[in-house]
Amino acid sequence: MQRRNFICMTLAGAAAAAHGTEGAEATPPVLLVLGDSLSAEYGIARGSGWVALLERRLAEKGRAVRIVNASISGDTTSGGRRRLAALLARHKPAVLVVELGSNDALQGTPLDTTRANLASIVQAGKAAGARVLLTGQQMPPNYGEDYAARFAALFGEVAKAEGAALVPFFLKGVADSAEPLRLFQSDGLHPLAAAHPIILDNIWPHLEPLLP
Repeated sequence: MQRRNFICMTLAGAAAAAHGTEGAEATPPVLLVLGDSLSAEYGIARGSGWVALLERRLAEKGRAVRIVNASISGDTTSGGRRRLAALLARHKPAVLVVELGSNDALQGTPLDTTRANLASIVQAGKAAGARVLLTGQQMPPNYGEDYAARFAALFGEVAKAEGAALVPFFLKGVADSAEPLRLFQSDGLHPLAAAHPIILDNIWPHLEPLLP
């Protein structure tokens, strides 16, 4: 009798657990953005940056993805590399978007350092189970044509070497538009809100295939 009661209780418990699992809502996968001021809505109204626009686009398309924007104005690839482990452990992203590098160039960081940091970020993201998207950055030619060319090229080099997806130029249609000043804030570095839909359209074709 005791054995029969034990078996019945075990079966009932298993059925209840299964029912509870079926009734619970699945946790949506996370898309983590690791960026700098270009993704942190510097100088523009909250909710008008490309990350917020992406969140709306996903909702409109019925894509259940939770976005975590871990972008910090002024951040570099070194800063992103230091912050990443804790972010990966906390959020366990399915997709990692890396928008870093411009501040490295502005601060005169050696290109090999930037390259190594980006490679490490991609490797860490992939090791944590995330699909990684790098956003290519470029610098104005007044930094020197050779430096500007090598800086622009390193993003593609890292993406190819580490097996990451790539947005060839994050600010395409903004920094190289016919009238770039109308799309930038007075500092000439940070895009106005009007530029962020263009930025999202640059990212979307490369990001959509990575989404769960």
